[in-house]
Amino acid sequence: MKLSVIIPIYNERNTLEEIIRRVEATKFDKEIILIDDFSIDGTRDLLKNYENCDGYQVFYHSKNKGKGAALRTGFENARGDVVLIQDADLEYNPEDYPQLLAPILDQRADVVFGSRFLGGSAHRVHFFWHSVGNKVLTMISNMFTNLNLTDMETGYKVFNRAVLEKLSLKCDRFGFEPEFTSKVAKNRFRVYEVPISYSGRDYSEGKKITWKDGVAALWFIFRFRFLD
Repeated sequence: MKLSVIIPIYNERNTLEEIIRRVEATKFDKEIILIDDFSIDGTRDLLKNYENCDGYQVFYHSKNKGKGAALRTGFENARGDVVLIQDADLEYNPEDYPQLLAPILDQRADVVFGSRFLGGSAHRVHFFWHSVGNKVLTMISNMFTNLNLTDMETGYKVFNRAVLEKLSLKCDRFGFEPEFTSKVAKNRFRVYEVPISYSGRDYSEGKKITWKDGVAALWFIFRFRFLD
């Protein structure tokens, strides 16, 4: 099994090298695909160090397009049997890869969501209203998709290549999360959730998602259920 680790990046100079070190340390046959979404903080200078390294692909957007657009660039160039989305900050820990991949490797699942709310792993105690917002969005998404997820907005999503080939993804920004979930449900893929650890950061540490993205997610939940 070959794993494609897709890492969308925007202004992550302070965390990029550490997250890459952690991904490299995982014991899977893998390629690492780095997509810079027009960073302006020096991240691009660091990425040059990986351009000619075996097992890496590095791509640069000519303007800021959003997480969804960066992920599509990664998906288009992925060569692995299984695709894993890894954020470039340190909120999600690659040490969770074995449990994320287990349902796929034993052929129970086509798609795995890493849930921050299932419990069982360490979590930073942080941002009550963010957790409320995530749970509300997940509940509404579940109502439209008839899935029973606990964390639709999670950054950890893992899936077989067959899933990637079946889905036509369009969202450029954080609408990727409800779009992906809706289209996975429509295609009746086998979905599993596993608990993950989570080290959430605050805005002074570089967190980017805001309440506006939550409002937009509501629209995308509706759009991809009825209009797409």
